[in-house]
Amino acid sequence: MLKLYGQFMSRAQRCLWTLEELGVPYEHVKTNQGAGESRTPEFLKINPNGHVPVLQDGDFILWESMAIAQYVARKYGQGSLWPASVEDEGRVFQWALWASLEMEIFVVNYLRHAMLYPPEKRRPELAKEATEVLPAPLRVLNDSLAGKDYLVGNRFSVADINVATVLLLADIYKQIGVDQYPNIMAWLNRVSARPAWQKLPSLK
Repeated sequence: MLKLYGQFMSRAQRCLWTLEELGVPYEHVKTNQGAGESRTPEFLKINPNGHVPVLQDGDFILWESMAIAQYVARKYGQGSLWPASVEDEGRVFQWALWASLEMEIFVVNYLRHAMLYPPEKRRPELAKEATEVLPAPLRVLNDSLAGKDYLVGNRFSVADINVATVLLLADIYKQIGVDQYPNIMAWLNRVSARPAWQKLPSLK
């Protein structure tokens, strides 16, 4: 059985969502990074970076949430979450890299420095930078969704999971003006209505 180490309020969300969509049996090993549980000697043996999530599939260990989601989708979701063509596989990789490089770092900085961290730990300049940088990638996403229900092949896939969880984490989209982008809002409402996403809070 697969083991997924992590907690709901982390990047492990996208991995949990992928597993739940596919109905793959797995053990959820709840690991609170904020409480230091990912820095123990035992955990560092499976991820020397000291971060969650981590997937264990037999003797195979994989870190990095988007890589985990894509691995699970490709192994267990052929014909559903994983696309059939090489071209659409490329688009899945494209959207994962884009979300990581263009959007996620700024979303996480805003979340930490405007909402989560205690005042003494906050760096307001990072929250401000996020609000200045994010409109550009949000326009790209909004334009890419014009006339489409989903990002790749116009069917729900792991690409939607990887990108949507950037904005759905702690409902951050409500704080950064995503309501100005109608295509994104319609897409977020569509994907977040899925039963597998709705189940995730119960996995805390």
